[in-house]
Amino acid sequence: MAASQQYQGRAVGEPGLLARLVVEHADGSRQVVVSDGSWRVARGPWLSLPYRNDDGRDYIEGVDGRIAQRQQGWNRPGFDASSWQSPQVVGVHPAGVFRHLRSQQTRLAYRTVRPVTVTRLASGAVVADFGTIIPAVPQVRFAHGVSGRTIEMRAGYVRNADGTVSDSAHDNQKTDLSYQYIQHDGAQSFQAYTYEGFRYLQIDDPGEPLSASSIAAVVQHTDADPARAATFHSSDPTLDAVAELMRRSALYDSQEQFLDTPTREKGQFLGDSVDVSRALMAGSGDRALTARAIREFAESQRRYWPDGRMNAVYPNGDGKRDIPDYTEMFPGWVWEYYLNSGDRATLAATYPASAAIADYIRRYIDPATGLVTKLAGGSGAYQYGIIDWPNRYGYDTDTTARTTVNILAVDALRRTADQATALGRPKAEADALRADAAKVAEAVNDRLRRPDGRYTDGLKADGSQSAHASQIANAYAIAFGIAPEASVDTIADHLVSLKLQMGPMTANWLLTALHRAGRDDQVLARFTDRTSLGWANILARGGTFTWESWEAPDDGQSLSHGWGATALVDLQQDLLGLNVTGTAATTLRIRPPRDTELTHAEGTVWTQAGTVGVRWNTTAHGTEVKVDIPVNTTAEVEVPLAGGRAPKAGGAGPDGASAPRFEGVRNGYAIYTVGSGRSTFTPAA
Repeated sequence: MAASQQYQGRAVGEPGLLARLVVEHADGSRQVVVSDGSWRVARGPWLSLPYRNDDGRDYIEGVDGRIAQRQQGWNRPGFDASSWQSPQVVGVHPAGVFRHLRSQQTRLAYRTVRPVTVTRLASGAVVADFGTIIPAVPQVRFAHGVSGRTIEMRAGYVRNADGTVSDSAHDNQKTDLSYQYIQHDGAQSFQAYTYEGFRYLQIDDPGEPLSASSIAAVVQHTDADPARAATFHSSDPTLDAVAELMRRSALYDSQEQFLDTPTREKGQFLGDSVDVSRALMAGSGDRALTARAIREFAESQRRYWPDGRMNAVYPNGDGKRDIPDYTEMFPGWVWEYYLNSGDRATLAATYPASAAIADYIRRYIDPATGLVTKLAGGSGAYQYGIIDWPNRYGYDTDTTARTTVNILAVDALRRTADQATALGRPKAEADALRADAAKVAEAVNDRLRRPDGRYTDGLKADGSQSAHASQIANAYAIAFGIAPEASVDTIADHLVSLKLQMGPMTANWLLTALHRAGRDDQVLARFTDRTSLGWANILARGGTFTWESWEAPDDGQSLSHGWGATALVDLQQDLLGLNVTGTAATTLRIRPPRDTELTHAEGTVWTQAGTVGVRWNTTAHGTEVKVDIPVNTTAEVEVPLAGGRAPKAGGAGPDGASAPRFEGVRNGYAIYTVGSGRSTFTPAA
């Protein structure tokens, strides 16, 4: 194993093994096997090679097949380990540095995939294309190995014009994705040990013909139940492809922990985790990884930050470091997890962390302006807030009271208040949080808006307003419920004029803002515009995984960054029309969009109450809606009126008790309450 390391994505530690295996035999006897001095150890077949990149998490992998051949069968009875060494024994647990154990709360799933094409180049090299970027380890089977022959291989994200796999730092996140294998005589297989993100694998001069049956990759990701995977189909094929891009990206970016990317850092960043978590819950129905991550970030606060901040990445080995607006995202993330899961235990365990964040924010409210000013934290480009990453699209960073930081502060205070109420804490505690949120929101509207109603990027040190009105500041104002209703149309016009000028980390809030402004046609446009920045443009440029930035192929950013998948939530809520409104999906709201070019959508989403199905189809006669609701759940279904007439409604509950109940008309929709089972709504003749 590697020596002690202090890098992102793992805690500081020493290599070691602690094992206790209990075997219960058929005759009722019991055998306990523990790791102790009776064990034998030997160095594995790995070559001593440098790190893949300066992050220092993974080594370049080289395997000596001759050593591997001699060690075959080590895990089976009868293997002769007499030439192996005795291990260094630290003692009986707890001993040495091994004094605290925490169980692994997540499991990994594995599946073997074959390349979709295999190409032999003029040089003799073989290039396998797996069709999409995958987090995986490569496998190559050789039928006619020659002892001592070294096979050079490299994985990668893109191909060069001559068909070879690019090994440039620009294309591969400054990561060396090469492999080496030294053959022994005869048939054998090479398999790497540590996963990386890649799409292509090149085997230089393999010495024999290789086909798709000889090459494979073992894909891994968190063990999400395939039966819970969301589905989505619509009248727009591009939208369908975007939905699948986001669902797959979130799943592939979820391993033993959330990642920024399966290549290079593999760190669990707080901002990335919030985004990927939302998409994983929506797209794969997984809750376990989110629960674990929430508790781990709360632990980072207890470990490092008595002032209420949280680490920007955790677990990690490089000490305390934070990003202020990442800390602000935590209470809203916890609340969304609770709304989806109903996990009161995690809510209660981490409420002190949210409350500490609220107090941290409160300490930086300037009494002269009422605004959060110079929120402590971060360094360099992150000082006082990251805002967006990696491109800020002109955001005025020469501001000390930043609009984005203040709006996130309002949300953090509100969501902490919601947690306090849900936990039955004193009413005065929640009221005080909501009152402080209202004061900051009022200050944002009083001091950070221009006369035309648009929001500037903040106040400068001398108290003057920034002259810049970024898309992110204005999107946040609507999305987080800050903007007065009278200003929403004006702000929405501004947002629409900019198309997409927010990074993948935050662009979901633009979609939320457009939806809340009644611009679902623009939500659809942002998802499906193949010519300007956005998800469809990733597909148009050959991307198969969401990117770190919309310009990633040009500026050398990551081509496998899961945070852009978080907009899957908006697609389900705004275009499929399904919203969870009650804890653990006890109540739902289903409302198909109006005034878009989309004429049909259907899909399923797994909720804590079970799978919900929604299907709607719009014709010249109106909108037909079908919903399938699980037991112990009530849904409010809003059906667009056709010619001012309510639809024909029918219910198919097992006892007829779930028949839709008409509640009235609101904003051009007929409102119904339905119970479990299938309900249908057909336009009136």
